[in-house]
Amino acid sequence: MSRPLAGIKVLDLSRVLAGPYCTALLADLGAEVIKVEPPAGDDYRHIGPFSQGESALFTLNNRGKRSIALDLKSADDLALAEAIAARVDVVVENFRPGVAARLGLGAEALRAANRRLIYCSISGFGQEGPFKDLPAYDLVVQAMSGLMAGTGEEGGAPLKTGESIADLLAGLFASWSIMAALVQRNTTGQGATLDVAMYDALFSMLTTSHALHLYAGQLPRRVGNRHPLSTPFGCFATRDGQVVIAVLNARQFAALAHLIGAPEAADDPRFATDTSRTEHEPALKALIESWSRAVTTEEAVAALSAASLPAAPIWDIAQAISNEHAAMRGLVSLLQHPVLGEAATVGQPVRFDGEKPVAIASAPRLGGDRDAILQEFGLEKRG
Repeated sequence: MSRPLAGIKVLDLSRVLAGPYCTALLADLGAEVIKVEPPAGDDYRHIGPFSQGESALFTLNNRGKRSIALDLKSADDLALAEAIAARVDVVVENFRPGVAARLGLGAEALRAANRRLIYCSISGFGQEGPFKDLPAYDLVVQAMSGLMAGTGEEGGAPLKTGESIADLLAGLFASWSIMAALVQRNTTGQGATLDVAMYDALFSMLTTSHALHLYAGQLPRRVGNRHPLSTPFGCFATRDGQVVIAVLNARQFAALAHLIGAPEAADDPRFATDTSRTEHEPALKALIESWSRAVTTEEAVAALSAASLPAAPIWDIAQAISNEHAAMRGLVSLLQHPVLGEAATVGQPVRFDGEKPVAIASAPRLGGDRDAILQEFGLEKRG
């Protein structure tokens, strides 16, 4: 199996989600990730849900890593962390800005000892700027980025997403930037200092909001489960639930109008363009639902698909996992875990030459790899 990052060594000083998600992605691609944990373990080891005493969140986001428990307030343990950092390719940390430097584990100190080191800091608002000391919680970043203001039911209150999307996007961009820095190092021989902010990462993804504000001078409105710019592009009631319909051009709209028994709608000036359809969305929704409410979701999807119109049911996570396509694509893998035996894992999603690299093992025991790590790096066993 292709492992593009085989031979790359990563020292993971991060905890909870953004940093561990980043390094889990690197582990999937073959990097050797050494996770430094405090004696009590990563905070996520103590957050449920639990299976046989093991945190599901920790297990999912720390696959493929080895663990060494170090008390960074101890001079001996700090020296071990510094010594390992001098021998790896990448360091990832998500302390509050300034904390790593005060410990002696900042980018300047570690890169002085290892000029090829790629040092990646992940924080809520970055290493510099007036907001750098604000709390780095996903909810805070969602609230301040513009995402929540544009998310929610029409006329309703702002809503957060159901996942910690700011953490996850920061971790994704961190892994992306690390791999770009590795490519650059192949040319220059020099490492890099990377500053990844959850705020910047989430803000960069709000492309519809950027289009509305920067080019049209508008603030995004909350429009519920439909697209703010295109219509019909959202959820429609059926006899037993809802169906998603995504129509983007005139040909598709004419086909939809014919399907729902209203072919004249294709010639209606109100529905002549995507923009005019959006302006008259309530009337168009009522017209479509006069058809969709009379059929089941399954019948609606079948009819729409037969007309080559993008449509889908709304699945929960169990349905998203338990279907033939998800199984064929290998969306969930079973990896060996020291306590759970086999642990379900959702690895990185990309296939390389037809194969999907995923970490070779699940999450480690706390400090369970200390002796092997120290031996590998030629360091004296301490403690």
